[in-house]
Amino acid sequence: MKILVPLADGFEEMEGIIIIDVLRRAGLEVRTASIRPGEVLASRKTRHLADTTLEAVRSDSFDAIVLPGGGEGARNLAASADLAAILAKMKQSGKLIGAICAAPNVLLQHGILTAEDRFTLHPDTLPAEYAGTYVDERVVRNGSIFTSKGPGTAFEFALAIVEELCGKEVRERVEGPMFVRP
Repeated sequence: MKILVPLADGFEEMEGIIIIDVLRRAGLEVRTASIRPGEVLASRKTRHLADTTLEAVRSDSFDAIVLPGGGEGARNLAASADLAAILAKMKQSGKLIGAICAAPNVLLQHGILTAEDRFTLHPDTLPAEYAGTYVDERVVRNGSIFTSKGPGTAFEFALAIVEELCGKEVRERVEGPMFVRP
């Protein structure tokens, strides 16, 4: 299975790296794609190189897309026409879409989350007016859309996606050696 993880300047390092790492531990093919060529400067000023750009993979087929948060990162993702096109295609085909921290705002802005949809996000980033039903939970599944609160929920979020895509047995195999649960 092919998973796309978009990276934009200002993305939250913990969320991006944990998502990529956990999904790869599950044996999933993860491609990272940046908004523009070159380094991506994350929220804590660490520098990252994506595998490719969103423009280069705009026409590719993926089984899932998972957006890391970070306030600036989410704003930069939301401004990407390439990402908007990819998200619309993923939603239309019913494929898994994930967003954590501030990134569910990208889904709200592009109509991926609608007034009937339950979701969560970092509560400090909840817009005054929004579509959907905000739920104060760590990870929320609404059909094929998974949302989560922030850096402290990144492992739970990534493991929920692993379970959905690969099954409970693979989740347990990945989760055990990381000692995520007490």
